[in-house]
Amino acid sequence: MTFHTDVLPVVAVASSGKTAGFIEPSSFELDEPSFFKKRGALHVSRERRRATRPGRWASIVMSPEQKVAGAAEQNRQNMQPLFRIAASPQEAEVVPAWRTLAGNLASGAVAGCTVEAVLYPIDTIKTRLQAMTSGGGFNSLFKGSGSGMGKLYSGLIGNLVGVAPATAIFFGVYEPVKQQSKKYMQEDAAPLVAGSVAGLAASIVRVPTEVIKQRMQTREFSSAMGAVAQISRKEGIRGLFAGYGAFLLRDLPFDAVEFFTYEVLKSAYQKRVKRELKAYESAVAGAISGGFTGLVTTPFDVLKTRLMTQGSTGRYANVFDATKKILQEEGAGAFFKGWQPRLIWISIGGCVFFTALEQSRKLFLPKSHVEKDHKEA
Repeated sequence: MTFHTDVLPVVAVASSGKTAGFIEPSSFELDEPSFFKKRGALHVSRERRRATRPGRWASIVMSPEQKVAGAAEQNRQNMQPLFRIAASPQEAEVVPAWRTLAGNLASGAVAGCTVEAVLYPIDTIKTRLQAMTSGGGFNSLFKGSGSGMGKLYSGLIGNLVGVAPATAIFFGVYEPVKQQSKKYMQEDAAPLVAGSVAGLAASIVRVPTEVIKQRMQTREFSSAMGAVAQISRKEGIRGLFAGYGAFLLRDLPFDAVEFFTYEVLKSAYQKRVKRELKAYESAVAGAISGGFTGLVTTPFDVLKTRLMTQGSTGRYANVFDATKKILQEEGAGAFFKGWQPRLIWISIGGCVFFTALEQSRKLFLPKSHVEKDHKEA
């Protein structure tokens, strides 16, 4: 029996999945009786089933038409190869969907926890400034019993417990939605949709985590478990989701704009230098996108902080009521309270986050998936 290959060079893949060796750009002979003696129709059936799996495979033509002539002819007509021959050893590997999903989850969790741990003190200062309804400035941040620099890390451990699954969920949703969105719109617009959808999915975990974190940062509670217990008892489950509307109002556009800006900057620079970005280059792109997005979304962040830290006082009924009262009582400038530490925090955060994300992707995702993303960029 003679096999003719039409992709050169090719690699023969044995039934065990191991590479059998390179085939020269010519025909090769196979002893037909001994080949089919043990395998028979079972081999043909198995290979026909395998041929229906997705993959980039070279096609082959078999002659003369003996025993499997009918099957070979049918496969030629349907453009389905009877035997799979890979164009390279790397293409013989088919990465399962769960492997990519697990890589995205792990990458997101590592990146989220890294940036949260590094920048938590700055976030605490920002939260305390925004929660103030009267003056005092930075001097009042450290006044009062039990305060001080050490308290800037108040609630960090409990917050990381919530940040890890939240960012994992975000990237578990973001990457698949981004890839699907590219089929129906311009590629540059896909991160806008993916960021919004992923932010909405992650908000189920992010909002309670944010509520507990901020109320510990304002020194209302001393432990995460104590905060959960007391909020649930006094305010009910709704207390853990206080400011949910304001959170979505801030985070959905934030996630969409930040990831859109980052991916556009990354793609444009990568096309210019014609190579994969280095770590410091990804960090610069992340800092620019994070700083810009953080500044323009500061008013939404102030509203979210006020609603989340009001507790059972009921000072603000909703987002619109909070907006009205802040304007009347404190003026428009109050909507940019804490913008300085927020700008620093988000800029450095974007730098740390996207650097950690890119390095984590290289570690946790299959190599073929990472290379594909860089080619698309």
